[in-house]
Amino acid sequence: MIIYIISGDIMERQILHVDVNNAFLSWTAVEMLRKGSKIDIREIPAVIGGDETKRSGIVLAKSPKAKMFGISTGETLYQARMKCPGIRVYPVNFKLYKENSNKLYKLLLQYTDKIERFSIDECFLDMSDYLIGDTLLNKAYEINKRVKSELGFTVNVGVAHNKLLAKMASDFTKPDRVHTLFEEEIKTKMWPLPTSELFMLGRKTIPKLYNMRIKTIGQLAQTDKELLVKKFGKHGLMRWEYANGIDNSEVQYKFEKPKGIGNSTTLAVDVNDITKLEEILLVLTEQVTYRLRKYNMLANVVNVQLRTKDFKDKSHQRKLSEATSNTKFIYAEAKVLLHEMYKIGTPIRLIGMRVDNLIEKNEKQLSLFGEQDNEKQDKIDEVVDSLKQKYGFNSITRAGKLSLGTVLNDNSKVVTENRPQ
Repeated sequence: MIIYIISGDIMERQILHVDVNNAFLSWTAVEMLRKGSKIDIREIPAVIGGDETKRSGIVLAKSPKAKMFGISTGETLYQARMKCPGIRVYPVNFKLYKENSNKLYKLLLQYTDKIERFSIDECFLDMSDYLIGDTLLNKAYEINKRVKSELGFTVNVGVAHNKLLAKMASDFTKPDRVHTLFEEEIKTKMWPLPTSELFMLGRKTIPKLYNMRIKTIGQLAQTDKELLVKKFGKHGLMRWEYANGIDNSEVQYKFEKPKGIGNSTTLAVDVNDITKLEEILLVLTEQVTYRLRKYNMLANVVNVQLRTKDFKDKSHQRKLSEATSNTKFIYAEAKVLLHEMYKIGTPIRLIGMRVDNLIEKNEKQLSLFGEQDNEKQDKIDEVVDSLKQKYGFNSITRAGKLSLGTVLNDNSKVVTENRPQ
């Protein structure tokens, strides 16, 4: 039996901010290396700039070594050459930037559907319903490492409970870092910073705050908010709230029909128990099929991935007998794949599953066989989905997840389903 537990607990939002380090220059460097260049322009004095023959040509991005010469973003290329005569200038390539931005977005979609593309090189992720028993910090490190190994560039990842703090955290020490900024860290990590570091604080406001003897975010946070409202109107209240880490804005995402849906989890400890791997695989399947149904789509192919403690990857896939979004049937196929590829006793560090060759639900051709059983299972999934949508994804939980650390509420309600054998 699969037993679901419905909890009334309200979970804190789990937000990540992913910011590409020196995006334009990094993406140019990756493309040059891919084409055989022996020089990584991230490691020499280099800039991305406009037409150098025009006096209006400016620096759009700079390498760390260019920064050491005092070169800054926004200054003219002429000024940059005055500071560093040997500086190398590379042209703007917005087509390349868009391609890399889309690659990053596609990778992030493996973690959550709720992604806000804040700019071409940064995204907010709402991970609240997608942690699958893992921690937000673990997911941040996983994303950081995967972007570097799979896409070739680096990102900073900010970890927090709202967008403001996640954005502030990702702006801490760079490059290639993961930083947290939780509520209890605001006083030590954010308040000592100058007001100019506060997100959304305009340049014209800083001198006015200085005239009020407000030089740090902490001083702004401790200023009487009524005084700030009187001085700056509604913006004064917003600045006081931001200085205190208060931000209730939602991640503004737009659903796009995917070509495939997947999820994976890096395990806290290496697992060599096939029964435990089956339980984790079922949790992953629940998430993936939930997203399938939310998109009103069906899958034709199932894929399972394993990574050993030695970082050796193995994956198997299987074509389904018919397109489906049914959790029970997709899990049954995924479990077969797991048993086919898993060597008993092998310590596993990561397990993932995905579905591919997706079609719209209305494209499915009706089968003369098994429709009654399909309808029964689809109705169960529909009930479970409606409960998840009403109470949150994590509010309805398999009882089997108790062994994975899930704690039951005394007032829990239970929904049961036959577990595939």
